[in-house]
Amino acid sequence: MSDRTGGRYDGIKAVRNISYLIRYNGGMNEVLLNHAFPNKKNLQIVQGDITIEKVDAIVNAANSQLAHGGGVAWAISRRGGEIIQRESKAWVEKHGEVSHTEPAYTSGGNLPCRYVIHAVGPVWGDGDEDKKLADAVTGSLRVAAQLELASVSLPAISTGIFGFPKERAARIIFSSIETYLTQNADSSLTDVRLILYGQADAELYLSFWREYKK
Repeated sequence: MSDRTGGRYDGIKAVRNISYLIRYNGGMNEVLLNHAFPNKKNLQIVQGDITIEKVDAIVNAANSQLAHGGGVAWAISRRGGEIIQRESKAWVEKHGEVSHTEPAYTSGGNLPCRYVIHAVGPVWGDGDEDKKLADAVTGSLRVAAQLELASVSLPAISTGIFGFPKERAARIIFSSIETYLTQNADSSLTDVRLILYGQADAELYLSFWREYKK
């Protein structure tokens, strides 16, 4: 597993990573939808750049070794500074590789958030992907609550270089968030933001949510 979630993806072209960083530079992320649950917990669908989110924590779509070499992980580490990779390395040295069910966390470094929660989603084709993705999402929310945080932003875990089909992931991500928020009314966590980078992805998830809630 470690080979498939580590070095396999470290060769992502630099231009792709750089475009992620600059597209929303200086801009504001756009809230496309706010859904308030009966217990006053909130889910927002947002188009924009997760690295500029002013929340208590953002979730990184990491690999099990916390080697932040490509995709969203690279963008977060690049903008947050070297301290994120240093703390990630120290975490792995102390605790071992990160599982789907138990995300790691580090400081936010130079990011506007306080923490980065490092969630390991499944690589498509490894087997039992639906459960692994649900575990990664739920685990991220659980860690945020354990840290007594109120707000967290997460990307569409595993739908980038890990290859998880986007519509299938949308169902699992929405279901996992809704289940956690509705079943943990006493949790400190009140606001969960799903950050989608591109317009096409944002529209897909927004459309799927409307169908999901019919």
